[in-house]
Amino acid sequence: MKKTKTYVILSLIILCSCVNSSVIITDLRCEYQNSPINIDEQNPRFTWTYQTHKTRYEQTAYKLDIALSQRDLEEGHFFWTSGKTKGNINRAEYTGNEGLESHTRYYWRVSSWDQNDQTYVSGIQCFETAMIKTSDWCAEWITDKEDKSFAPAPIFRKTFLVEKEVVSAKLYISAASYYLLYLNGEKATDVKLDPGYTHYNKRNLYSTFDISRLLQKGKNVVATVLGNGFYNADAPVATWEFEKALWRDRAKMIMEIHVEYTDGTIAIIPTDDTWKTSTGPHVYNNIYSGETYDARKEIPDWKLPYFDDSQWSLAVTVDSPSPLLVSQTMQPMRVTREIPAVSMKAFGDTVFVFDLGINLSGVCNIKLKGEEGTKVTLTHGELIKDNGRIEMRNLDIYYNPMEGIEFQTDTYFLKGEGEESFTPEFTYHGFRYVEVRSDKPVQLSKNDLTAHFIHTDLEKTGHFSCSNELLNKIWAATNQSYLSNLHSIPTDCPQREKNGWTADGHIAIDLALLNYDGILFYEKWMDDFIDNQRPEGNISGIVPTSGWGYEDWIGPVWDAALFIIPDAIERYYGDTRIIYKMYNTCEKYLYYLKSREDESGTVTYGIGDWVYYKTQTPTDYTTTCFYYWDNMLMARFAEITGHNSEPYKKKAGELKEFINKKYFNAETWTYANGSQTSQAVALALSIVPEAYEAKVAEKLNKTVVDNNYFLDFGVLGSKYVPRMLSKHGYAETAYRMATQEEAPSWGNWIRLGFTTLAETWVLSPEFRDASINHIFLGDISAWMINTLAGINYDVEHRGFEKIIIKPDYIEDLSWVKGEYKSVKGMIKSEWKREGKKITLEVSIPANTSATIFTDKEIEVGGGSYKFEFDK
Repeated sequence: MKKTKTYVILSLIILCSCVNSSVIITDLRCEYQNSPINIDEQNPRFTWTYQTHKTRYEQTAYKLDIALSQRDLEEGHFFWTSGKTKGNINRAEYTGNEGLESHTRYYWRVSSWDQNDQTYVSGIQCFETAMIKTSDWCAEWITDKEDKSFAPAPIFRKTFLVEKEVVSAKLYISAASYYLLYLNGEKATDVKLDPGYTHYNKRNLYSTFDISRLLQKGKNVVATVLGNGFYNADAPVATWEFEKALWRDRAKMIMEIHVEYTDGTIAIIPTDDTWKTSTGPHVYNNIYSGETYDARKEIPDWKLPYFDDSQWSLAVTVDSPSPLLVSQTMQPMRVTREIPAVSMKAFGDTVFVFDLGINLSGVCNIKLKGEEGTKVTLTHGELIKDNGRIEMRNLDIYYNPMEGIEFQTDTYFLKGEGEESFTPEFTYHGFRYVEVRSDKPVQLSKNDLTAHFIHTDLEKTGHFSCSNELLNKIWAATNQSYLSNLHSIPTDCPQREKNGWTADGHIAIDLALLNYDGILFYEKWMDDFIDNQRPEGNISGIVPTSGWGYEDWIGPVWDAALFIIPDAIERYYGDTRIIYKMYNTCEKYLYYLKSREDESGTVTYGIGDWVYYKTQTPTDYTTTCFYYWDNMLMARFAEITGHNSEPYKKKAGELKEFINKKYFNAETWTYANGSQTSQAVALALSIVPEAYEAKVAEKLNKTVVDNNYFLDFGVLGSKYVPRMLSKHGYAETAYRMATQEEAPSWGNWIRLGFTTLAETWVLSPEFRDASINHIFLGDISAWMINTLAGINYDVEHRGFEKIIIKPDYIEDLSWVKGEYKSVKGMIKSEWKREGKKITLEVSIPANTSATIFTDKEIEVGGGSYKFEFDK
């Protein structure tokens, strides 16, 4: 039975005051970065936020000024100015007629006017352009003379002179697939597995680094090692056919160093056929199986300037892998945590099993002593057997082993010179446990192995905690799973597949953007969608792809990422650029679906509520629902971009009518087979006629209650069932379902000791095809911050221009804390219960407004507020 809640407001305390009315324009970013040096966008975007003690500050106009020097900016000699522009949007873009020049530093600032026409001026920020156009490159792609099947990694070096005083030095580098970079023997950067993964025959990414501090007067040397990644994957993992990729070839690279001297001259050191090349200790690397490093093959001092490379071969210049070489503006991958082992169990003196205490993505560093030639292997897994040895059956199901190569296994051959240290560079694994085996006795302790957590290094923007420790652990496990599946694309799992499954991406988009500043990351992935689309308009189920995954069995529910992710970016950031960019791709895809329609005017192929527990929701129903939703979102995209939205509205209307005619039973208030997912999808996608919404939601609630408050759904239900229960007044039901500890539940995974989310609600006894580090069932954590903390955007005012604070004050909870650093600034919502009294404290960013729900709706501007009321 739905409960009616009654509140009595006791007090309203405004914590901020007007005593200090200063306003500071802060967090100035260009292309969502702080002082970037990698801009290749001709129309870069600029954003800012406000810090103020005013109870209500409203930006009524802004002015963006750009100049070629700080002095010019201060004196009003602008390269470009927006002029005074009315509005409260804290975002602008350069729209000047004069194109930005490559390798140029620009200075910028923002002026703002408030509702009293008072002016505020920001500090000065700068950005630097890199290669604005692909044609700006003078370097050539280089490789060695070996074939793609030759296993040892190529290494390269080039010496050059620095003879004058240096102002600055920038290095621009791309590789297919990965590179290690050294300047004068020192690692030049902390990035890992760089640059990001793309369709290598369509687009390549390059990275930009400031190397000024690494140069020295006189002779210098730049040195690299190249890894294969997805560009040159050999045959151990046959399922996704990367060994057949059209782009597959020997690893290659391109680089330019630009050295600017104090006299105004610039020296350029490009890759060309004068570079020297050889091979070294990296004798094998594969993104899935692992890396083999033979320390006996190390070349002393080869990364130093005065090394004699006269016996090395000359590099070979080759064609570019693709027509596009664009700047990687998304954050790179890095080691974000070093995690020591919590325990180690020895099985004699040749087998050791380490437990890291947490499931993660990355590699390990191991310290060893032993005889020259001793072979040591590190096999990475998520489970251990009853006997304490590593369990691999849940991971190696798709692995077709080659002779001498194991799955998720790194190999090291000792050189026999005291303590040695090994960290793989060109692979990553998903694991909690590491089994170390050696072919000769070695001595190891718990302290000899440390895990390096590697993922795309996004800024954390969201936090949640509450009085229920189980929910806190689910929240932490969700975040750990999300980061473990962030490797220049959003992946499904970090071990077995490492693929950018499209539905995994769109199902997780809210928990992603509520927790991390992900706009650049997802804009990059949308570029991959553009490159992935076939001429007829269809896309594959994994993006990028070697050519695998265009088959019908995957289908439109997965493909909906094309629409859902651009829409989400606009919802969270208020930024429409990705919608303009994706419009033609989305339009072409809908033309493709139209060509696949049946006589009813719909499409029914593909998968739907994947990994359901017991009740399968009909896939023809879910496919039709998402076809409708594609058209609904496309109509919005058309309105935003100035296209005709009527055809999409008409099609959406026809599909909605068809769904309600074929799948809705108005007497029983059920859709399709009445599953939890069927009810929730219809509600979430606005398919239910308004007159029936309450009844359909009531039926959903009854379905869950009758199932003893247990879930019975798959990936779609995990996204929509908790949300729709809460939206329609059944948050207590959603909470009881979310906090179950018996299977099937999120809590059961925690009870089993998992520190990340599993792929299936229940593991099979044979552990087949069940990753323990999947993100696609994790939207429950977004539900926590939206429902329990109550932080939401207003759908009519996107980009958190207007904020909704509407917590559900769950009876079992005594306190909840949530915060989210939006594009407008920090939003906080914290409540606690003392007897019948609820105390709610809220922080709202300046230049926004909010509706706060206590026992009534209260409209506020930016500021900090405290409410006390009885429940």
